[in-house]
Amino acid sequence: MKLLLTSGGVTNPSIHAALVGLLGKPVEECRALVIPTAQWGHPMCGPESVRGLVAAGPDFRHLTGLGWASLGVLELTALPTIGAQRWVPWVREADVLLVDGGDATFLCHWMRESGLADLLPSLPDTVWVGVSAGSMVMTPRIGSYFVEWPGAADDRTLGVVDFSIFPHLNAFPTNTPADAERWAATLDVGAYAIDEQTAIQVVDGVVEVVSEGVWTAFDPPRRSG
Repeated sequence: MKLLLTSGGVTNPSIHAALVGLLGKPVEECRALVIPTAQWGHPMCGPESVRGLVAAGPDFRHLTGLGWASLGVLELTALPTIGAQRWVPWVREADVLLVDGGDATFLCHWMRESGLADLLPSLPDTVWVGVSAGSMVMTPRIGSYFVEWPGAADDRTLGVVDFSIFPHLNAFPTNTPADAERWAATLDVGAYAIDEQTAIQVVDGVVEVVSEGVWTAFDPPRRSG
């Protein structure tokens, strides 16, 4: 799977060019599935925000509103009840999965419960575009700072990549560079803090930062003893 891990979506020409490069063809020729599941696990999200996402409303012009050839919805909480024989072909036929934000631990739970997490290794040509939690779910840990779902046992996520992500740098009063530095110090892996104009591209284990904004890389903390 080819990863484009963003904070705010495809927000500038550099990230858009990276997306087209991963897809291998124009956005307008690609079939997309949007995954809204993470929103249900976050207290700031709900029916209105999910509706805006799946309807490709103006607030989602950097994700679902990019002009896809087709756009469908893949709600992970429904998949265990309908059977893999129905939904797996939908995923295999898609060029790109658009995975929105919310709570990454909730999203991780349903990726495992639905079977999507197990399917990912068999999708080498599919592009995963994550926004916020949709990006963080691919990391080993998100830090307790970002856990909002009461059902989360801890802050661990899928670990597809070997670094963590602090999204929305400078977008909120609680997402300052100082906050990011304190967050990174609580982890045992390397990490990136990225703003809305930054993405992290990962293909075959090669990591590349694509940015027209601000980002910081953190080395893994050194532990004594």
